[in-house]
Amino acid sequence: MRKPNSMKGLEDLGRVRLSKNFFLRDFLHSEIADFYRIPNIPDDPDLAIEAGKHLCEELLEPLQATFGRLHIRSGYRSRAVNEFGNRNKLNCSTNAATAADHIWDMRDADGCMGATACVVVPWLVDTHDHESDWQRLAWWIHDHLPYASLCFFPKLWAFNIQWHERPVRRIMSYVAPRGVLTKPGMANHQGSHAEWYAGFPDLRR
Repeated sequence: MRKPNSMKGLEDLGRVRLSKNFFLRDFLHSEIADFYRIPNIPDDPDLAIEAGKHLCEELLEPLQATFGRLHIRSGYRSRAVNEFGNRNKLNCSTNAATAADHIWDMRDADGCMGATACVVVPWLVDTHDHESDWQRLAWWIHDHLPYASLCFFPKLWAFNIQWHERPVRRIMSYVAPRGVLTKPGMANHQGSHAEWYAGFPDLRR
């Protein structure tokens, strides 16, 4: 599929279904793109679609089936949008660091593809109120889903969830306790963490 060069072409691209409940249009919104009038359109739609399907089918669909509707905060970023965000200190990393992450249609330095979305789980916000309760969901995801990386943020416990061909299985947080919750080699990485998410619903697909 070619990069759209018309409004009709962008409409058609947005209608591409990535999974049962998600379409590409769900991930094209960007406050940076909207406010600064930078088109957030994939240069390589086929790669963006392929990576996005893995993200939706393997991670977002099971999350939504288990916890109810997800709120998508952000998803795909074009290279132009991300570069502008990085240059103007709008919480965007460099394009090289964001490849196979928020830039779905750009492979990383190892030639791997990946895709990231920032989501909120309203069920968690409504049922848990302690600052560190984000860890409950983090460990549930760690034990149940093939994520590549997670990063949690303070507002609404939004978190980046990444699918990647070579998952690193690392969880980071800007919420207390800040830093790395787990990664390969840490003593807490293996085994069950069910004590953290007692009372959570069982995985549904």
